[in-house]
Amino acid sequence: MSWICLRELLSGVNKYSTGIGRIWLAVVFIFRLLVYMVAAEHVWKNEKKGFECNIRQPSCENTCFDYFFPISQVRLWALQLIMVSMPSLLVVLHVAYHEGREKRHRKKLYLSLGMMDGGLWYTYLISLIVKTGFEIGFLVLFYKMYDGFSVPYLIKCDLKPCPNTVDCFISKPTEKTTFILLMVITSCLCIVMNFTELSLLVLKYFIKRCLQKYSKRHKSSVCEHHHFRYDECGEIGTLPLLQNHHSEMAISTSQRGETRLLRDTQES
Repeated sequence: MSWICLRELLSGVNKYSTGIGRIWLAVVFIFRLLVYMVAAEHVWKNEKKGFECNIRQPSCENTCFDYFFPISQVRLWALQLIMVSMPSLLVVLHVAYHEGREKRHRKKLYLSLGMMDGGLWYTYLISLIVKTGFEIGFLVLFYKMYDGFSVPYLIKCDLKPCPNTVDCFISKPTEKTTFILLMVITSCLCIVMNFTELSLLVLKYFIKRCLQKYSKRHKSSVCEHHHFRYDECGEIGTLPLLQNHHSEMAISTSQRGETRLLRDTQES
Protein backbone atom coordinates (compact mmCIF):
# COMPACT_ATOMS: atom_id res chain seq x y z
CA MET A 1 0.00 0.00 0.00
CA SER A 2 1.38 3.42 -1.00
CA TRP A 3 1.25 6.21 1.60
CA ILE A 4 2.86 8.92 -0.56
CA CYS A 5 -0.38 10.87 -1.09
CA LEU A 6 -1.14 10.86 2.63
CA ARG A 7 2.38 12.02 3.43
CA GLU A 8 2.19 14.89 0.92
CA LEU A 9 -1.20 15.91 2.29
CA LEU A 10 0.03 16.10 5.87
CA SER A 11 3.19 17.92 4.81
CA GLY A 12 1.11 20.56 3.04
CA VAL A 13 -0.93 21.21 6.17
CA ASN A 14 2.19 21.62 8.29
CA LYS A 15 2.83 25.27 7.34
CA TYR A 16 -0.72 26.28 8.31
CA SER A 17 -0.66 24.48 11.67
CA THR A 18 0.13 25.75 15.15
CA GLY A 19 3.08 24.51 17.22
CA ILE A 20 1.03 21.72 18.78
CA GLY A 21 -0.30 20.81 15.34
CA ARG A 22 3.26 20.31 14.08
CA ILE A 23 4.02 18.06 17.06
CA TRP A 24 0.89 16.05 16.27
CA LEU A 25 2.08 15.69 12.69
CA ALA A 26 5.48 14.41 13.85
CA VAL A 27 3.82 11.86 16.14
CA VAL A 28 1.61 10.64 13.29
CA PHE A 29 4.59 10.27 10.97
CA ILE A 30 6.99 8.55 13.38
CA PHE A 31 4.84 6.49 15.72
CA ARG A 32 1.97 5.61 13.40
CA LEU A 33 2.77 5.86 9.71
CA LEU A 34 6.37 4.60 9.86
CA VAL A 35 5.55 1.90 12.41
CA TYR A 36 2.72 0.68 10.22
CA MET A 37 4.79 0.68 7.02
CA VAL A 38 7.97 -0.83 8.50
CA ALA A 39 6.78 -3.35 11.07
CA ALA A 40 3.03 -3.75 11.55
CA GLU A 41 2.21 -5.07 8.09
CA HIS A 42 4.85 -7.81 8.48
CA VAL A 43 3.61 -8.83 11.94
CA TRP A 44 0.02 -9.33 10.73
CA LYS A 45 1.10 -10.87 7.42
CA ASN A 46 -0.58 -14.24 6.69
CA GLU A 47 -2.47 -14.13 10.00
CA LYS A 48 -5.08 -16.48 8.58
CA LYS A 49 -2.46 -19.20 8.07
CA GLY A 50 -1.20 -18.69 11.61
CA PHE A 51 -4.68 -19.26 13.07
CA GLU A 52 -4.97 -22.97 13.94
CA CYS A 53 -7.66 -25.01 15.69
CA ASN A 54 -7.26 -28.49 17.19
CA ILE A 55 -9.83 -30.01 14.86
CA ARG A 56 -9.93 -30.77 11.16
CA GLN A 57 -13.63 -30.19 10.68
CA PRO A 58 -14.09 -28.43 7.29
CA SER A 59 -14.82 -24.68 7.55
CA CYS A 60 -14.54 -24.70 11.34
CA GLU A 61 -11.33 -22.67 11.35
CA ASN A 62 -12.71 -20.21 8.81
CA THR A 63 -15.87 -19.68 10.87
CA CYS A 64 -14.00 -19.15 14.13
CA PHE A 65 -11.46 -16.82 12.54
CA ASP A 66 -14.19 -14.71 10.91
CA TYR A 67 -16.10 -14.52 14.21
CA PHE A 68 -13.19 -13.39 16.38
CA PHE A 69 -11.52 -11.22 13.70
CA PRO A 70 -14.34 -9.70 11.58
CA ILE A 71 -11.87 -7.01 10.45
CA SER A 72 -8.14 -7.46 10.43
CA GLN A 73 -6.63 -5.48 13.29
CA VAL A 74 -3.88 -4.01 11.15
CA ARG A 75 -6.37 -2.96 8.46
CA LEU A 76 -8.54 -1.30 11.07
CA TRP A 77 -5.43 0.50 12.27
CA ALA A 78 -4.73 1.67 8.72
CA LEU A 79 -8.33 2.83 8.29
CA GLN A 80 -8.05 4.81 11.52
CA LEU A 81 -4.87 6.49 10.30
CA ILE A 82 -6.52 7.50 7.01
CA MET A 83 -9.72 8.81 8.61
CA VAL A 84 -7.80 10.79 11.23
CA SER A 85 -5.64 12.42 8.57
CA MET A 86 -8.46 13.29 6.15
CA PRO A 87 -9.86 16.28 8.15
CA SER A 88 -6.58 18.05 7.46
CA LEU A 89 -7.70 18.11 3.82
CA LEU A 90 -10.26 20.77 4.83
CA VAL A 91 -7.44 23.19 5.65
CA VAL A 92 -5.68 22.48 2.34
CA LEU A 93 -8.91 22.99 0.38
CA HIS A 94 -9.63 26.24 2.23
CA VAL A 95 -6.21 27.67 1.39
CA ALA A 96 -6.44 26.43 -2.22
CA TYR A 97 -9.81 28.16 -2.59
CA HIS A 98 -8.40 31.51 -1.47
CA GLU A 99 -5.33 31.11 -3.67
CA GLY A 100 -7.64 30.44 -6.63
CA ARG A 101 -9.60 33.61 -5.88
CA GLU A 102 -6.40 35.64 -5.80
CA LYS A 103 -5.35 34.25 -9.16
CA ARG A 104 -8.74 35.03 -10.72
CA HIS A 105 -8.77 38.60 -9.41
CA ARG A 106 -5.03 39.01 -10.13
CA LYS A 107 -4.41 40.81 -6.87
CA LYS A 108 -3.63 40.09 -3.25
CA LEU A 109 -6.92 39.63 -1.42
CA TYR A 110 -5.51 38.33 1.84
CA LEU A 111 -2.50 39.52 3.79
CA SER A 112 -1.38 36.05 4.83
CA LEU A 113 -3.07 32.76 4.07
CA GLY A 114 -1.16 31.10 6.88
CA MET A 115 -2.57 33.39 9.58
CA MET A 116 -4.89 31.56 11.96
CA ASP A 117 -7.71 34.07 11.59
CA GLY A 118 -11.10 34.44 9.96
CA GLY A 119 -12.39 31.51 7.91
CA LEU A 120 -9.16 29.57 8.21
CA TRP A 121 -9.53 29.64 12.00
CA TYR A 122 -13.00 28.07 11.80
CA THR A 123 -11.86 25.48 9.25
CA TYR A 124 -8.90 24.49 11.41
CA LEU A 125 -11.16 24.28 14.47
CA ILE A 126 -13.60 21.99 12.66
CA SER A 127 -10.76 19.75 11.48
CA LEU A 128 -9.54 19.38 15.09
CA ILE A 129 -13.01 18.42 16.32
CA VAL A 130 -13.46 15.86 13.53
CA LYS A 131 -10.00 14.36 14.12
CA THR A 132 -10.65 14.00 17.83
CA GLY A 133 -14.02 12.38 17.15
CA PHE A 134 -12.44 9.82 14.80
CA GLU A 135 -9.69 9.03 17.30
CA ILE A 136 -12.14 8.36 20.14
CA GLY A 137 -14.58 6.49 17.88
CA PHE A 138 -11.94 4.08 16.56
CA LEU A 139 -10.60 3.36 20.05
CA VAL A 140 -14.10 2.48 21.25
CA LEU A 141 -14.73 0.41 18.11
CA PHE A 142 -11.45 -1.49 18.54
CA TYR A 143 -12.17 -2.19 22.22
CA LYS A 144 -15.73 -3.42 21.56
CA MET A 145 -14.82 -5.50 18.52
CA TYR A 146 -11.85 -7.37 20.05
CA ASP A 147 -12.87 -7.34 23.74
CA GLY A 148 -9.93 -5.23 24.80
CA PHE A 149 -6.53 -4.19 23.54
CA SER A 150 -4.70 -7.49 23.99
CA VAL A 151 -4.45 -10.57 21.79
CA PRO A 152 -5.06 -13.87 23.67
CA TYR A 153 -3.08 -17.04 23.15
CA LEU A 154 -6.13 -19.29 23.15
CA ILE A 155 -9.67 -18.83 21.84
CA LYS A 156 -12.47 -21.32 22.50
CA CYS A 157 -14.94 -21.63 19.65
CA ASP A 158 -18.27 -23.52 19.62
CA LEU A 159 -19.81 -22.19 16.41
CA LYS A 160 -21.28 -24.33 13.66
CA PRO A 161 -20.05 -26.31 11.75
CA CYS A 162 -17.69 -27.11 14.65
CA PRO A 163 -19.08 -30.27 16.31
CA ASN A 164 -18.15 -29.11 19.81
CA THR A 165 -16.05 -26.53 21.64
CA VAL A 166 -12.63 -26.40 20.04
CA ASP A 167 -9.44 -24.61 20.98
CA CYS A 168 -7.98 -22.18 18.46
CA PHE A 169 -4.52 -20.62 18.70
CA ILE A 170 -3.37 -17.22 17.39
CA SER A 171 0.12 -16.69 16.04
CA LYS A 172 2.46 -14.08 17.58
CA PRO A 173 0.02 -12.90 20.29
CA THR A 174 2.66 -11.10 22.38
CA GLU A 175 4.10 -9.22 19.43
CA LYS A 176 0.65 -8.20 18.22
CA THR A 177 -0.36 -7.04 21.70
CA THR A 178 2.75 -4.86 21.87
CA PHE A 179 1.94 -3.13 18.60
CA ILE A 180 -1.71 -2.67 19.60
CA LEU A 181 -0.71 -1.05 22.90
CA LEU A 182 1.65 1.24 20.99
CA MET A 183 -1.23 2.20 18.72
CA VAL A 184 -3.52 2.88 21.68
CA ILE A 185 -0.94 5.00 23.53
CA THR A 186 -0.23 7.01 20.37
CA SER A 187 -3.95 7.57 19.79
CA CYS A 188 -4.42 8.76 23.37
CA LEU A 189 -1.46 11.11 22.96
CA CYS A 190 -2.98 12.53 19.76
CA ILE A 191 -6.32 13.02 21.52
CA VAL A 192 -4.62 14.95 24.34
CA MET A 193 -2.77 17.15 21.84
CA ASN A 194 -5.95 17.81 19.86
CA PHE A 195 -7.83 18.82 23.02
CA THR A 196 -4.93 21.05 24.10
CA GLU A 197 -4.69 22.74 20.71
CA LEU A 198 -8.46 23.17 20.57
CA SER A 199 -8.52 24.75 24.03
CA LEU A 200 -5.66 27.11 23.22
CA LEU A 201 -7.29 28.28 19.99
CA VAL A 202 -10.60 28.99 21.73
CA LEU A 203 -8.83 30.70 24.64
CA LYS A 204 -6.80 32.93 22.31
CA TYR A 205 -9.96 33.81 20.40
CA PHE A 206 -11.80 34.95 23.55
CA ILE A 207 -8.75 36.88 24.78
CA LYS A 208 -8.53 38.65 21.43
CA ARG A 209 -12.23 39.57 21.53
CA CYS A 210 -11.93 40.87 25.09
CA LEU A 211 -8.92 43.02 24.14
CA GLN A 212 -10.80 44.44 21.16
CA LYS A 213 -13.78 45.37 23.36
CA TYR A 214 -11.48 46.93 25.95
CA SER A 215 -9.65 49.00 23.32
CA LYS A 216 -12.96 50.29 21.90
CA ARG A 217 -14.17 51.31 25.36
CA HIS A 218 -10.84 52.99 26.08
CA LYS A 219 -10.98 55.01 22.85
CA SER A 220 -14.56 56.14 23.52
CA SER A 221 -13.67 57.26 27.06
CA VAL A 222 -10.68 59.24 25.78
CA CYS A 223 -12.87 60.91 23.15
CA GLU A 224 -15.44 61.97 25.75
CA HIS A 225 -12.74 63.25 28.12
CA HIS A 226 -11.17 65.61 25.56
CA HIS A 227 -14.56 66.73 24.08
CA PHE A 228 -13.78 65.65 20.56
CA ARG A 229 -13.92 62.51 18.51
CA TYR A 230 -11.06 61.20 16.46
CA ASP A 231 -11.44 59.96 12.95
CA GLU A 232 -10.99 56.42 14.39
CA CYS A 233 -14.34 56.85 16.15
CA GLY A 234 -16.00 57.28 12.77
CA GLU A 235 -17.42 60.83 13.40
CA ILE A 236 -16.42 64.43 12.60
CA GLY A 237 -14.39 66.21 15.28
CA THR A 238 -16.20 68.91 17.28
CA LEU A 239 -13.14 70.99 18.22
CA PRO A 240 -13.01 72.84 14.86
CA LEU A 241 -16.69 73.67 15.27
CA LEU A 242 -15.97 75.33 18.62
CA GLN A 243 -13.19 77.39 17.05
CA ASN A 244 -15.50 78.53 14.22
CA HIS A 245 -18.13 79.53 16.79
CA HIS A 246 -15.64 81.73 18.70
CA SER A 247 -14.43 83.40 15.48
CA GLU A 248 -18.02 84.23 14.45
CA MET A 249 -18.65 85.78 17.87
CA ALA A 250 -15.53 87.97 17.49
CA ILE A 251 -16.61 89.13 14.03
CA SER A 252 -20.11 90.06 15.22
CA THR A 253 -18.62 92.05 18.16
CA SER A 254 -16.33 94.04 15.87
CA GLN A 255 -19.21 94.79 13.52
CA ARG A 256 -21.30 96.14 16.42
CA GLY A 257 -18.43 98.42 17.49
CA GLU A 258 -18.07 99.89 14.01
CA THR A 259 -21.84 100.56 13.78
CA ARG A 260 -21.86 102.35 17.17
CA LEU A 261 -18.84 104.53 16.14
CA LEU A 262 -20.55 105.57 12.90
CA ARG A 263 -23.75 106.53 14.78
CA ASP A 264 -21.84 108.76 17.24
CA THR A 265 -20.08 110.54 14.35
CA GLN A 266 -23.38 111.36 12.65
CA GLU A 267 -24.93 112.79 15.87
CA SER A 268 -21.98 115.08 16.46
